[in-house]
Amino acid sequence: MSEAMPDSSLTQPAYFIPHGAGPCFFMNWNPANTWQQMAAFLRGIESDLPASPKAILLISAHWQDDAFALTAAAEPDLIYDYFGFPESTYQLTYPVPGAPELAAAIAERISAAGLPSRLEQSRGFDHGVFIPLKLMFAQAEIPVVQLSLQRGLDASAHLQLGAALAPLREQGVLIVGSGMSFHNMRGYGDPRYTAPSEIFDRWLTDAVQAEPATRYALLQQWQTAPHAIDCHPHGAEEHLLPLMVVAGAAGAANGRKVYSENVLRTQLSAFRFG
Repeated sequence: MSEAMPDSSLTQPAYFIPHGAGPCFFMNWNPANTWQQMAAFLRGIESDLPASPKAILLISAHWQDDAFALTAAAEPDLIYDYFGFPESTYQLTYPVPGAPELAAAIAERISAAGLPSRLEQSRGFDHGVFIPLKLMFAQAEIPVVQLSLQRGLDASAHLQLGAALAPLREQGVLIVGSGMSFHNMRGYGDPRYTAPSEIFDRWLTDAVQAEPATRYALLQQWQTAPHAIDCHPHGAEEHLLPLMVVAGAAGAANGRKVYSENVLRTQLSAFRFG
């Protein structure tokens, strides 16, 4: 995407969203209302945007690469990277177009920031992409590019990546980080993790809502936060790292919590910047 003068009426916010558990929004669950409030939040995002996005750049917890890789196919397939769910969930569709030219422009932007990038011609969209987008933009009309995390999951590198992406928001690109603010598989459904998840959530909320320089510094050192490792164990923090990219892309924009709920005995939240 070529550089253009910013149009404040088109400038998009940036979101960190929870994407739930596998295809949870499209199947029966017990209790039946477990994911209803989260689904309603995701469905409501489109109506809160200043304009329809020209494209969506989505960073999913479910793709890690040596570089910051981008999907570059014109018609990406779907990757059903969840296991043990009803057969119907492997028939879900989301025939959204890709955006190869945008992917190439973003790769150049990342490289210019001194970070490794590459284009991936064959990879499709994993469930961290198509599951929430089926709720957020059900018509599947807005072109989507998926961006990977970098192996090593270094918070500073992902904040730096986000800063390089910030100008895209002024060009009408909606930047979305898709993960979970709590992601410890042992903790879901376990009441012993309720209080730790709530304590970490309060810290995370304060960090996101701090002024930008403080926000950046706090998120760089997120692992020192109270109960951080209980909520995101070492080596398995990939569901939090999309937040770092989004916070970096926020620039000077303020951050705020826009959704929070106790699900499966753990506190889960979403944040919006701008």
